[in-house]
Amino acid sequence: MKYIAEEFDVIVIGAGHAGCEASLASSRMGCKTLVLAMNLDSVALMPCNPNIGGTSKGHLVREIDALGGEMGINIDHSFIQSRMLNTSKGPAVHSLRAQADKKKYQFRMKHILEKQKNLHLRQLEAVSIDVEDGKVKGVLTKNGAYFPCKVIILANGTYLKGRVIIGDVDYSSGPNGLFPANELSECLKNLGIELRRFKTGTPARVNRRTVDFSKMIEQPGDPNVVPFSFMHENIEREQVSCYLTYTNEETHKVIRDNIHRSPMYNGSIEGVGPRYCPSIEDKVMRFPEKTQHQVFIEPEGEDTEELYVQGMSTSLPEDVQLKMLRTIPGLENVEIMRTGYAIEYDCLNPTQLKPTLELKSIEGLFSCGQINGSSGYEEAAAQGIIAGINAALKIQNKEPLILSRSDAYIGVLIDDLVTKGTQEPYRMMTSRSEYRLILRQDNADLRLTEIGYKVGLVSEERYNSYLYRKQAIENELQRIKSVQITNKKEVNEFLSSINSSELKKPVSLYELIKRPELDYFIVEPLDVDRPNLRKDIQDQVNIISKYEGYIEKQLDQVEQFKKFEKKLLPEDINYDQVYGLRIEARQKLKLIKPISIGQASRISGVSPADISVLLIFLEQSYAKQKQKDGDKNNGVL
Repeated sequence: MKYIAEEFDVIVIGAGHAGCEASLASSRMGCKTLVLAMNLDSVALMPCNPNIGGTSKGHLVREIDALGGEMGINIDHSFIQSRMLNTSKGPAVHSLRAQADKKKYQFRMKHILEKQKNLHLRQLEAVSIDVEDGKVKGVLTKNGAYFPCKVIILANGTYLKGRVIIGDVDYSSGPNGLFPANELSECLKNLGIELRRFKTGTPARVNRRTVDFSKMIEQPGDPNVVPFSFMHENIEREQVSCYLTYTNEETHKVIRDNIHRSPMYNGSIEGVGPRYCPSIEDKVMRFPEKTQHQVFIEPEGEDTEELYVQGMSTSLPEDVQLKMLRTIPGLENVEIMRTGYAIEYDCLNPTQLKPTLELKSIEGLFSCGQINGSSGYEEAAAQGIIAGINAALKIQNKEPLILSRSDAYIGVLIDDLVTKGTQEPYRMMTSRSEYRLILRQDNADLRLTEIGYKVGLVSEERYNSYLYRKQAIENELQRIKSVQITNKKEVNEFLSSINSSELKKPVSLYELIKRPELDYFIVEPLDVDRPNLRKDIQDQVNIISKYEGYIEKQLDQVEQFKKFEKKLLPEDINYDQVYGLRIEARQKLKLIKPISIGQASRISGVSPADISVLLIFLEQSYAKQKQKDGDKNNGVL
């Protein structure tokens, strides 16, 4: 029996990483927000790997934090190991990664939601979305409660018609043994939303007592912890080690001998899996020349003996999983606590979304996270915060927030999804960003905090912290530009001692730092009046000084990019009337409905020649409108 329950501004369906960020954003921006979760134990659940960040994903977390999100703050409070990856390469690809205490991460995030003003958390299953005249009106739950609302945000993760597969066993289930959401999919289909079937997987969890770490390589955390959140300066904490071991030919033989029992290879799995995160059976079969694969043993928390076997994602039968694990050095007597599995689920084609993450066909319906065809906690949270911000801005009748590819990795992520679509679970990578030299994780606050403040999400405390850091960096850059290093004897002796050529004439400290063999830290003995600055400020000064030429070149490229982004296409444009467009381009443009020439140029099937046609059409449209306006002003019309 349906009954009318409380009315809300925003209803978020799902409380994973996307749902948490979306609901926090909308409620912090003043909207009365309801979060519906299948099970409150699933709030901020980490059903797969026990870590946050990593290559390119660390950039997303820093950007979420800079906009006023919670993920970075939460992992800083709950990590058990922290490492900066890719430090042997340039700063553009440095990425922070932290092992999480899964339960602590979950419990703290759930508590943040519970305490948040304007936010209401309920354990209820959404079974239907009410739409009238192309606009959302409310959500019906399985218990019969109907919640009227202005905006709905889908953040269903991998729950929609979830099916777990282990060998020849399969059953209806959400991740980690939780209930699936079996009814909402049909509602979405009936609303005309295109769904598809994707797959992801997870490895076994094993008992620490049955692991011999003496046969593995210890992987400790970094001695100096770099926080994820720009709100945190220094974090000192005892860290827990991970361990590295390898598969071998015996492991691979077990897999090959049982490959006929793999759902991946016998046709049991229908969904498309992530190419960049293959199962161990997929790696062994696709790369037969490789005699070993890395396996990382990662703790799931400080108060549990469960260990995550990173690199061994599988859907092989349980007996085969145990047999192959016991061929690996250090795991000869291992006991499985949770069996690895694959999970299939429904998700929507993201090209149905606007860059705001609102569906094109239904006003007020937003979608974020794995339901959009992405993979990973960080990709989900990044979409979540944008969906939450835009939901609030829509209710407030304000302009939406659209981050471009030159603004943030979040902009790249969303543009890729809504413009290009994806045929497999989408994973963020640094190589996807054309402007990664200026979209570094270390300057995310300098790029985005002002934006977050203007939309009303960044708090005064966070904004003042950003202003202090920004000013300190600018002051120090000005100072080192004014400091003159002379060519006196002791200066040249120092330069010679570090294999740098001697000075013929005085130069600024700023110019000296640009030498390939020098940096801001190496030249400190020559900088007698150096102020005592925080390490993150010094790092920023060093990067800006060292890479100024490259940064300026990329900024020039961004300006060219923005010219196309600023050429907006009319919402009511009729592509059938644009003479000269190829049939494929016309079809794709009508499907994607790009908002600008820039977005149109990135659509697969739209050629440079088609873009030229569109540019000519726009110019002619502008000229006609100008003529019409002139005639009107002169009294002709």
